[in-house]
Amino acid sequence: MNWKKSSIFIIFMLSIIALSSCSSESPEYIEGFVFVQGGYFASTASNLYGRNISVQDFYIGRFQVTQREWIEVMGDNPSSLQDLDRPVERVSWYDAILFSNMRSIMEGLEPFYNIDKENEDPNNRSVDDDVRWIVTINEGANGFRLPTEVEWEYAASGGQLSRHYVFSGSNDPNDVAWYFRTSGDEFLTGFWHWPTLDANNGRTHPVGQKMPNELGLYDMSGNVREWIWCWFGEELDPTSGWGRVVRGGGWIGSEDACRIYFRDGLDAHYAFIDLGFRLVRGR
Repeated sequence: MNWKKSSIFIIFMLSIIALSSCSSESPEYIEGFVFVQGGYFASTASNLYGRNISVQDFYIGRFQVTQREWIEVMGDNPSSLQDLDRPVERVSWYDAILFSNMRSIMEGLEPFYNIDKENEDPNNRSVDDDVRWIVTINEGANGFRLPTEVEWEYAASGGQLSRHYVFSGSNDPNDVAWYFRTSGDEFLTGFWHWPTLDANNGRTHPVGQKMPNELGLYDMSGNVREWIWCWFGEELDPTSGWGRVVRGGGWIGSEDACRIYFRDGLDAHYAFIDLGFRLVRGR
């Protein structure tokens, strides 16, 4: 190959590389959020490993929503265990939906949810929920939202950086989680016992005090449990249900509830002292 042909070939290859790099858009910086590269579940500790479930890129809050953030958006503080740096608690699923839209509006983003308060949701099979708003997705909106169950477990398991931990960031819950043994003044041994937990001053803690997981996310195995967008049912992401999914351990709960694959569901109107949430945004 002569020098002219070599030069043309090199220029051609450089053009291809440049075009490739332009087509792969760099993640946007969003303060307080972590970019999660999508893909299939890498963690062998996840119940979703090997099920051919693919996750799209997304951003997720590094921390659970704090009381400080809640006050800035909503103007009040519903928490029982008040401290601005602790996660907000005693918020229902509906409260989390409202907060997501309100924060989106405050930051000039298009709200992700359409909320109909006048009619009852026919997909809500709960006999106790007296709110029953119809909440639908505003397709294409760039606002804040709750994670789906798949997104939450993918992020909790470390995404593509997973080291296959049973808890989010460790195989030892004491490294990463505030739960009934670690949330009080002293480390508790023995079985779960509410009077002992209460006497030990069990409580929430300021976010980000334990070790993060592989993605740099904190408290996904324990501080407050987290509301999820999806209906709760036996199958993944059903179209209706008696409540909404709750993921992650809480300061009241046991080790089992801290595991990345543990799942539970609650009526969407419930608001407990160990219930909070974290936010997500799409790419």
